[in-house]
Amino acid sequence: MKKNRVKTIVLLGLLISVGMVLHVVESLIPVSHFVPGAKLGLANIASLLGLIIFGFKAGFLILFFRIMLGSLLAGTFLSFNFFMSVSGGLAGYLLMSLTYLYARKYFSFIGISIIGAVFHNIGQIITASFIIGSTGLFYYLPYLTLLAIPAGIMIGLIVDFTYNYLPPGLAGDYH
Repeated sequence: MKKNRVKTIVLLGLLISVGMVLHVVESLIPVSHFVPGAKLGLANIASLLGLIIFGFKAGFLILFFRIMLGSLLAGTFLSFNFFMSVSGGLAGYLLMSLTYLYARKYFSFIGISIIGAVFHNIGQIITASFIIGSTGLFYYLPYLTLLAIPAGIMIGLIVDFTYNYLPPGLAGDYH
């Protein structure tokens, strides 16, 4: 029993680390030159894999620690960027989780990822509108959605590919 707990903690730590590394790699990709503020969401690979392998709570911990540690390392803790990351991450993760937990027979990992990407943007727009005090930002949502859909497809494909190459029984051991 203790060996399984240690294995789980190590795997969660690895997924948090992967999420943080993907966040750094993503910052080097100039997507925001085309659509200001847009990102591919590569770090969501770790959160979605955590949800699938370990369940809601562990996937949420991966998201939480990835955002907290990433913001502390980047020096953005409690800044506008931090609140955008938290709001988008929470909205996207909650909708991905609800879809995965209650409707996974209707959605592939790709569909779940697209839902997460779109609601990530919706969460960010709501937060930015609240902070700025203007609902005019909602006009920007269609442009973000046009990027979220292909990004969600890409993230979903990566998660599907990765999940299919995990050792047999890994998800069964935890979930």
